[in-house]
Amino acid sequence: MDKKIYSVQIGSEVREYEKGTTYQKIAQDFQESYENDIVLVFVDGKLQELHKKLHKDCTIRFVTTGDEIGHQTYKRSMSLMLVKAIYDVAHHTEVDKVRIHYSVSRGYYCTIEGKIELNQELLDRVTARMNEMIEADMPICKRTVNTDEAIALFGRHGMRDKEKLFMYRRVSKVNIYSMNEFEDYYYGYMVPSAGYLKYFKLYLYEEGFVIQMPAKSAPKTVPEFQPYHKLFSVLRESTKWGDMQGIETVGALNEKITKGEAREVVLVQEAMQEKRIAEIAGMIAAKPDIKFVLIAGPSSSGKTTFSHRLSIQLRANGMAPHPIAVDNYFVEREDTPRDEDGNYDFECLGAVDIGLFNRQMQELLEGREVVIPTFNFLTGSKEYNGKPKKLGENDVLVFEGIHCLNPKLTESLADENKFKIYISALTQLNVDEHNRIPTTDGRLLRRIVRDARTRGSSARRTIGMWPSVRRGEEENIFPYQEEADVMFNSALIYELAVLKPYVESLLFGIERDCPEYVEAKRLLKFLDYFVGIGSENIPMNSLLREFVGGGCFNL
Repeated sequence: MDKKIYSVQIGSEVREYEKGTTYQKIAQDFQESYENDIVLVFVDGKLQELHKKLHKDCTIRFVTTGDEIGHQTYKRSMSLMLVKAIYDVAHHTEVDKVRIHYSVSRGYYCTIEGKIELNQELLDRVTARMNEMIEADMPICKRTVNTDEAIALFGRHGMRDKEKLFMYRRVSKVNIYSMNEFEDYYYGYMVPSAGYLKYFKLYLYEEGFVIQMPAKSAPKTVPEFQPYHKLFSVLRESTKWGDMQGIETVGALNEKITKGEAREVVLVQEAMQEKRIAEIAGMIAAKPDIKFVLIAGPSSSGKTTFSHRLSIQLRANGMAPHPIAVDNYFVEREDTPRDEDGNYDFECLGAVDIGLFNRQMQELLEGREVVIPTFNFLTGSKEYNGKPKKLGENDVLVFEGIHCLNPKLTESLADENKFKIYISALTQLNVDEHNRIPTTDGRLLRRIVRDARTRGSSARRTIGMWPSVRRGEEENIFPYQEEADVMFNSALIYELAVLKPYVESLLFGIERDCPEYVEAKRLLKFLDYFVGIGSENIPMNSLLREFVGGGCFNL
């Protein structure tokens, strides 16, 4: 006979609960001990939603909105409530589609397609409706249907992006989330009800609006909306590129691939990037005082390949570029600052010999010869074995490094001698109209593939390091992105279809009992949306070659 009472261990405490008790009820018993709202649980190491029920003796670990998984769950659930509220406020005949595009400030940029006028009055009505749902603690229900039924359901609801998405999925079941009569699909787990979604604000912005939400570091505070206009402009342009090709979502990309149009998609995307690189080179060539091109961006943005391709375009404009990594100006190993754990902090500005860098650049501007150092990472020292450099009339130094947009790096150099470029892989493709693909996911997948190929690193190690990499980016790169003279989006609309076969085997290699397994499982589920493309279709000078190999720049 089944037990009626089960033992549940939470930390050092053990409590007994009846069979069938929801994890939500157990979480409520412990909530006062947690600063932030509990939104998910790990049950014997397996991630579960709170509506699930107790059916065995187990160990539980709570996930709050202050954890990355919980923070993403909050934002995902908020998206469902937002779309539901818009359809409640506006008649379905007035709204053709609600699109959740990409991150802006601390929220998502959204647009509404249809006959309805997007104005402050509408946003106020949507906000009021969302607050009503929160006050009523409207349940978020989940049911599982077979894939054919899901395709038919989305077809009836006019959700063509989702209908197309599931035509190319091999899984037999689909999870449908609903709030009252409104049904939708979301990639990932959700909170149990609207009462968990108290913190948000809506702001009109450009042709759409932004739903601003808390940061993970302060889950109960909605920060002021601070748009990054340059970054938004690049994201909007990239989205228009995809729309012009008829590729707004993964389903649309899969359709192109299965119809034999993959090579054309690749060539058009590569041509668009080459055109943009040529435009940037033209801007630099038009300003003869520019002697230093400074390229910065987060991890796995393709900075190195971009610097080489830009250099080729600069040569086509009659200039003589010299690509140099700022890492060559690292301080001696024993002088490298250490982080809070006592490890060398190679990503902080103090790891760079700013004095030497500025002194040598100033000497070059004065027409003197300088020997640029090469940093030996084995010995931890700079070496001066290269040929002396002297800047001629058409010479330009092309630097790439994470601190290149930080004004302190080039504090002694006049602005008229500098041209700053911010590069990042700003994914323009969405899973569907309501499920965005985080830019960080694309970069993480790139890095897993590159680290395995060039460093022999496991996917587990790369995933384990990723939070630290992200913290370094938040501190050293993102605050300076608007300092750039131009921004370049290195994401290719087809790239996840190419990365898929490279990264899947690496992710499957992570054992179930590893802390990184949950993230690996999430990424594998995500990659299952894509139909693959063979890398033989990728040009040798593509930015993607920096990660999958086989490029012409020997990276």
